[in-house]
Amino acid sequence: NVFVSNDYLAVVPPPRHLTKGHTGATAMSLEWTKGDNMDGIPHQFLVKPSLREVLSKIGLEEQHDSKLTLSTVLEINQNDTAENKLETAKSLPIAFLKRLMMLNTNARSVKCVSCDVDTDKSNAINPLDLITALFLCSDSFLQQHIVLKMALCQFAIPLLVPNSETKELTMMLWSMREIVRTYRPPQQAFLKLNCEERIVNSDSPLVSFVRLGRTGLSKSLTLNKLLCNTEHNLLSNTEQYHDTFYHRNMVCGDIPRRISDGLVEISWYLPCGDRNIDKFTEPMAVANLRGDIRFFDKQFSFLCQTSAAVYIFHNESETNYLKCLEGKDVKANVIFISSGKTFTLKMLMKEPHLKTIDVSQKKKTDAELIKALQESISKMLEKCRNKVSVANQADQARWCGILVDEDGDDCQSAWKNVKKITKHVTNTSEFKDKQLPCQGHIWKRLSQLETECWRMWKAGNQKTEDYHKSLKAKEDELDELKRKQQRFEMTASMISFLQGVVTSEVQSYYFLKWLETELDDLSRHQLSSLQDQYKDLLQKSLQKTEKIAEIDKQISAYSLRLEHFFRECGQLYECASYMPQYSCRRKNMEQLPALYAQMLLDGFPLELVDGDAVSIPMKWITDVLHKLHYIMHSNSKLKIITVIGPENSGKSTLLNTMFGVRFAVSKGTCTRGAFIQLINVNKDMREELGCDCIMIIDTEGLKPHLMVQDDFSHEHDKDVASLAVALSDTTIVTVSRDNSTEKDILEMLLNAFTRLKDVGKKPFCHFVHTNMSDMPIVERKKRSKDMVEQLNEMIRKDAKMKKANITRITDVMKFDPDTCNWCIPPVWHGTPPMAPFSVDYSETVYALKKRLIGDLAKLCELYELMRKCMKLM
Repeated sequence: NVFVSNDYLAVVPPPRHLTKGHTGATAMSLEWTKGDNMDGIPHQFLVKPSLREVLSKIGLEEQHDSKLTLSTVLEINQNDTAENKLETAKSLPIAFLKRLMMLNTNARSVKCVSCDVDTDKSNAINPLDLITALFLCSDSFLQQHIVLKMALCQFAIPLLVPNSETKELTMMLWSMREIVRTYRPPQQAFLKLNCEERIVNSDSPLVSFVRLGRTGLSKSLTLNKLLCNTEHNLLSNTEQYHDTFYHRNMVCGDIPRRISDGLVEISWYLPCGDRNIDKFTEPMAVANLRGDIRFFDKQFSFLCQTSAAVYIFHNESETNYLKCLEGKDVKANVIFISSGKTFTLKMLMKEPHLKTIDVSQKKKTDAELIKALQESISKMLEKCRNKVSVANQADQARWCGILVDEDGDDCQSAWKNVKKITKHVTNTSEFKDKQLPCQGHIWKRLSQLETECWRMWKAGNQKTEDYHKSLKAKEDELDELKRKQQRFEMTASMISFLQGVVTSEVQSYYFLKWLETELDDLSRHQLSSLQDQYKDLLQKSLQKTEKIAEIDKQISAYSLRLEHFFRECGQLYECASYMPQYSCRRKNMEQLPALYAQMLLDGFPLELVDGDAVSIPMKWITDVLHKLHYIMHSNSKLKIITVIGPENSGKSTLLNTMFGVRFAVSKGTCTRGAFIQLINVNKDMREELGCDCIMIIDTEGLKPHLMVQDDFSHEHDKDVASLAVALSDTTIVTVSRDNSTEKDILEMLLNAFTRLKDVGKKPFCHFVHTNMSDMPIVERKKRSKDMVEQLNEMIRKDAKMKKANITRITDVMKFDPDTCNWCIPPVWHGTPPMAPFSVDYSETVYALKKRLIGDLAKLCELYELMRKCMKLM
């Protein structure tokens, strides 16, 4: 034991010749040589546990240096199949992360069972300590994913994270880069137009709340009440309360904080445009400093310089609370909130000297205080000119001696490489034509001709031989198109893209994340407007198929996302494969499948079906999967879960919630084609599930026949559905609440399953009815029963199915009407954008996830039984 000598301000002499006695969780008993007049004086040192002690307690000590990764957190383990009791504090981090990945808004309330019986709560940990520890022990990409999920749950997000060991303070700017929020500002409310912005780039006033000394009033609870909206209906006004900031009245919220004092959290208030609901008409950011400002001068200084207003909760005399502002560069309006038997709001006046003036009468209740705060902030928002985005606050943070998480070399180098590409993007459609030519009209025409040759879908009444003869001329066109495709040179943007991808793994992932963010920002405005028009036509004018098809083409033309660059990689790779083995171009492209296979393992999606050309680049996909097989090991196995259903039925959101993955769901993006993501299976469960990983396939929304402009589009939808079902071990079919399109979708579904009968495949199938909150249970059951009967009736009326001895849906799929019908509530609990994710939605999806994994385990048992039977034969 090493003790550091220091100056002590004490009533008794300082300790000398120290000897350690009893050591507890938060206290250490020490003995020392007696000084003068020390007889009979008991002595004990109180010590604050170090960061390492807390990390060791929750099982994260090793991850402080070797960081947690996203793929590790998302892997399938025992927590995904059973509700295991949390026996020790070491089980808390993964339990919290698992719940958070599934967007369960109860995630922060995790605790181990011993906390219920252990009166001294020595095994308990404050959730803010848990969150702080996880941010210190996660890599940058997991941090970003955690923040995105926290934002969807309407949790306050760490803005400044303290490290109690190094005394460093870090601004989590990179971590917040993925958050995009949609709201309706007052100037657009009349036109019913939404504004969609990346939150760190949004210029909005920052209102900060801090504490001086100890107060009886919970600052965080007060903030939660301040930010909650009110839902008005005919019967009553209901407060849409949500715990954005964790507070002392929540589970383990009263446990003393050990490493999270000094943490600054941030959240946002965003209006929905309805004055009957909105508490504030203007958007604003809200910051909350944990701990006493006298001990966190760096954080307090930063907030004083970046905020439009700082509200200081205190229970001190005016002399004491004015001392905390002496010598500070305070740009914000400062309002003191004194708490005691009554509450008083006082504003700081800087001229001619520091003093305060009352800005409200004394308030006796919490409700009165909330009302006074609402009025004070509303007045400030009306006049506020100090609107600074989080991204622009980074310079002030650096000036205050605060680290910024994206200042690292890898992150900055990746950013510079991305700017080499995006600086040339002025018009996304023109950029694709010039810089990504391999996926243009030649590739689309090639795909169409090849499909026609294989499928003969324009044969009509012609004989097969006659039709093949008519295709001869098209074969010449096909050959010419292939030659043109192979003559494309790699463009400047693709050279920059490949240079960004083939660097170190960390830098390449920063590059891809930066590029994804920048491309999304570049195309958002145009796509958002088109998507609004598209949805409006779907809801009101479904018969205007030409207009719908035209807008659909525009959405495709103006979309520019990461998959377009990888699609170009796939085309360049396919073209290079026809070149001589010694050619430089071929050798340069040969490393790409291995790189992408590793990305697939680390959570990046792979485009399986090109949704624009309606085709699969077979050579590219095959080689990526071969490399994936090699990286895992030669006898690795996988199981496949796919989702199909109509447009806007929540397929991507369902998969993202279920598995924690990141299929695109933001406004203006609609899945086209099919995408795959991989989820690793923990080694302890591989034998039970009979696989090393699970492949998740998200598919393009199926369109009802009324919306389809030509037979080719209809055939395309049928093929996507057939491919998804053919690949899957378990298929999820989303069924929207709107019955008007259901019959067409169900016909496509039946077509997909019956085509598998010939090859002897019979996947599990689960029907998921979305948006079903306000429908009584009896009606839900009736709806499910009617849909099954409708499917059986379609089978009975189909002559081909009758000939194939198919009489009911259980002949083509593994389906139990009692256990494979799911009614899912709406995603949001309340009115967005202030509504949190629905707990009911998350928990229902979790139940579905457990059933799906159980299906895979049953398949493993079935395959094992078949293997044994084959041996006996």
